[in-house]
Amino acid sequence: MHSTEWSDEAFCRIIEDFPVLNREVNGKRLVYLDNAASTLKSSTVISKMTDFYLNHYSNIHRAVHTLASEATSEYEAARDKVARFINAQSEEVIFTSGTTMGINALVNSLVRSDILQKGDTVLISQVEHHANLVPWLRLSKFFGFKVEYIEADVTGTITPDSILAAKSRVNSPKVVSITGQSNVTGQTMPIDVIRETFKDAILIIDGAQLIPHKKIDVKALDIDFLVFSGHKMIAPTGIGALYGKRALLEKLEPFLYGGEMIDKVTFEDVTFNVLPYKFEAGTQDIGGAVALGYTIDYLENFGLGNIQKHVEELSKYLLEELSKIDFVEIYGPRDETHQSLVSFNVDGVHPHDVSQVLDEDFGIATRSGHHCAQPLMSVLARGSHIDFPNSTVRASVYFYNRKEDIDILVEGLKYIKRWFG
Repeated sequence: MHSTEWSDEAFCRIIEDFPVLNREVNGKRLVYLDNAASTLKSSTVISKMTDFYLNHYSNIHRAVHTLASEATSEYEAARDKVARFINAQSEEVIFTSGTTMGINALVNSLVRSDILQKGDTVLISQVEHHANLVPWLRLSKFFGFKVEYIEADVTGTITPDSILAAKSRVNSPKVVSITGQSNVTGQTMPIDVIRETFKDAILIIDGAQLIPHKKIDVKALDIDFLVFSGHKMIAPTGIGALYGKRALLEKLEPFLYGGEMIDKVTFEDVTFNVLPYKFEAGTQDIGGAVALGYTIDYLENFGLGNIQKHVEELSKYLLEELSKIDFVEIYGPRDETHQSLVSFNVDGVHPHDVSQVLDEDFGIATRSGHHCAQPLMSVLARGSHIDFPNSTVRASVYFYNRKEDIDILVEGLKYIKRWFG
């Protein structure tokens, strides 16, 4: 693979735009490897967002004065940018607070619209984040649909055989809702294979981990719904998007009611606004949506292809270097589908202790815990060769990381084993 390690000049420009990378943590240069939880923020995007709030902000769609017109224009321009980013139509893009809200909105709307009914089956995988598991599981108790799983092997990997086994076991699922990339194992899911295998199902993709570093074409992949969060792609927290095919969105009953999403209200009933406003009740996170648009501009100007190649190379290097350490147990696949993050444990050392020492002695930010995927932890425990603590350490990279960051991580892990192992 052609190396995409940034030149010193290019990396200096990145450092300028992410000033926290100049910070020292406990006397060490910050090494930020917690990108799967949330990415760092760009001073360029924040400056543009600040200018919007200070000089152009007003509530949108509801007035004809200049500020309202400017704010509405910026807000709708951001929607257009998201639509172009995923190859959708603007009216198919709904702003949300993030992936979790997007999935909850879909589950509630599907049952309210009688599209998902008692006796129907929803198929998800055993590697899902709680955001794509708990809503289905809980509402199945109230509405009578069933939840089935594509089973993972003991490494937490979804294999072609497990997809076929799910097809033979589950009789025509009404909905297939699956992560585009696991936030625990790093596995990038074969969306095209899943679409082909379950042709008649409504396909929902949790794109939280995938969208930040991989171009997704919702039309080419024939995705029915896609949800993602801005904060995992250098945008502010509290903003995300839900994409849905127009024909399906037209059929859905909104799950949130209030202002703006209505057409006409009487004392007897209500008719809804046109898409996408039908699903955007109340005052939205206007500044967040505008900043998400700025973020897309930033990433596209930086080069999405460059970002993807850089993350792929770092992912490969991270996996290779951790695989060389005999006291480290790695979870997930060991091939090119393993992207952007690695979850692992150090034999004999609790993951919380690993993360704490990495922070205190090396300035490295990692994540430890069950990563909002407790059921998956029970799967990984079955295949573990160490005393599995039902949690892991997770190191995750983004385009502002370098191989040097991974080298420091490896040094830190060896230090921990010498002192605690």
